Amino acid sequence: MVLTDQSKIQVNRLNKEDFIDEGKIEELLEANKHPEKKRIREIIQKSLSIQRLEPDELAALINIEDKEVWEEVFQSAGEVKRRVYDKRIVTFAPLYLSNFCVNSCVYCAFRRENKRVKRRRLSLEEVRKETEALVSLGHKRLIVVYGEHPLSNIDYITQSIKVVYQTKKGKGEIRRVNVNCAPLSIEELRMLKEVGIGTYQVFQETYSHKTYQEVHPAGRKADYRWRLYSLHRAFEAGIDDVGIGVLFGLYDWRFELMGLLYHTIDLEKHFGVGPHTISFPRLEPAENTPFVQNARYRVSDEDFKKIIALIRLSVPYTGMILTAREPAYIRRQVLPLGITQTDASTRIGIGAYSEDYRKQEAERQQFLLGDTRSLDELVRELAQKGYIVSFCTAGYRCGRTGRYIMDLLQQGKERWFCKMNAVLTFREWLDDFASSETKAQGEELIRKELKELKEQLPHFFSQFMNYYKRIKDGERDLYF
Repeated sequence: MVLTDQSKIQVNRLNKEDFIDEGKIEELLEANKHPEKKRIREIIQKSLSIQRLEPDELAALINIEDKEVWEEVFQSAGEVKRRVYDKRIVTFAPLYLSNFCVNSCVYCAFRRENKRVKRRRLSLEEVRKETEALVSLGHKRLIVVYGEHPLSNIDYITQSIKVVYQTKKGKGEIRRVNVNCAPLSIEELRMLKEVGIGTYQVFQETYSHKTYQEVHPAGRKADYRWRLYSLHRAFEAGIDDVGIGVLFGLYDWRFELMGLLYHTIDLEKHFGVGPHTISFPRLEPAENTPFVQNARYRVSDEDFKKIIALIRLSVPYTGMILTAREPAYIRRQVLPLGITQTDASTRIGIGAYSEDYRKQEAERQQFLLGDTRSLDELVRELAQKGYIVSFCTAGYRCGRTGRYIMDLLQQGKERWFCKMNAVLTFREWLDDFASSETKAQGEELIRKELKELKEQLPHFFSQFMNYYKRIKDGERDLYF
C-alpha cells in the first residue's frame, strides 16, 4: 500500500479546500442531464467489467429519466453483485456500548441537549453479558458503536473490544469486531489496529459543507474536515479496511452519491484502496428529535432503490451494508440490487441484548428500528430465496484485506474462496444454532451449493469436502 505523507493530509485539512468540490459536483449533475441510452449502456458495461465509474459517468446514471432504463440499471446492479460476491450475504449485529455524547447533531437522539434519553455506558462485565447473548444466537461478527464522549475514550474502546473477543459461550464466539466511533488521531487508530479490529467506520453524514454545519452546530463533530479525513488517518495508522457512508435525508441524495464516489476516489488516489464497505442509512424517527419529521430531503422508497443500485454500479467491488433501520418489506425489495451485508436480531438500546427488553424503548435508542426479526428468521428467509448466509471471517485472518482483497474482488476470484468458506460456516451455524425449520431449509440450499462447487472448483472440491465432513463431525473454524 502506498501511503500519503502525513503532512499532505494535514495541509488538506487546514486549507479552505478539500476533495469535495461542490461547484464541480453541481456542474457535472447539470452537464449530464438527459443522457442518451447508448451512453448509459456503455457505462453499465463498464460496471459489469468491475471497473469503478468516474464522476461524470455516475452523474449520467443519476439523471436517467426513462423507467425502462432504470430497470436495466437495477438488473445490472444485481448482476455485478453476483459476479463479485456470488449469492452470499454476511450477517452481523450492532452492539451499542454508550450513548453519552458531546455533540449536538440535530437528527440524533443521543445529542447532548436531549434530556429525555437515558444515558448509560456499559461496564466491562455488562459488555461480556451482551456479547454472551449475541454469541448464543450464533453471531460471529459485531459492529461496536460508541458515542463521542470522554467516557468512551480510546482506552474504554480497546478494553471493551478485548472483552468481546475473549467472551465464549458453548460453541459461540465473535471472530470479527468492526468499529463505529468518533474520528480518532493516528496514535489512537494504531491502538485500534493493535487490538485486532476489522473495519473502521466513520460516516460523513452529509458531504454538503453548508448542510453539515447546520446539522452539526456544536461539539467536536462540527469540524467537517476532521471528520472528512478520518479514514485517511486510519490508513496512515495501518488499518486495512474502512467504511464510508451518508445519512440520506440530510441533503439532496444526488449530491451525496457524488460525494461518496469522490471520497472513494480520493482514498484510492492516496492509498491504492478505497472503502471496504459503503453504508446508506436513511433518517429514522428518534426520541424528541423533531428535525427528522420536518426533514426537507427525505428519501422515498423508489429513490432509495436508485441509490443502492447506483452505489453498486459506481463502486462495483465494495461491500454494501443494509441495516435494520429499514422495514422488512424494503429489505426484501432492495436485497437483489447489490447488498452484501445486513444485520439481524438487532437491538440498539444500551444493554438491550442481555436484559428483558421485549420492545423498542425510544429513550434508550439512537433511533427506531424498522426490522427486529431474529437471525434465525432472517437466515431461513434468505435461504428460501437462494442466498447463503456467510459467517466467515477467514479473509481477515489470512491477510485478504485492504488492497489485496480489492484486487481479488475486481478479478472475480474472491467469490470462490468466499463461497467455500460460506458453506463451511453455514454448516457450522445450522448445526449449532438453527431451529429445525431453518436447518431443513438451509440444508436444501447447501445441497445446491455443493453441486455448484463440484462443477466450478473440481481441483479444490476434494479438500473442501474433507473440511466439510470434519465440520459435520464437530470441528469448528476450518477455512480456506
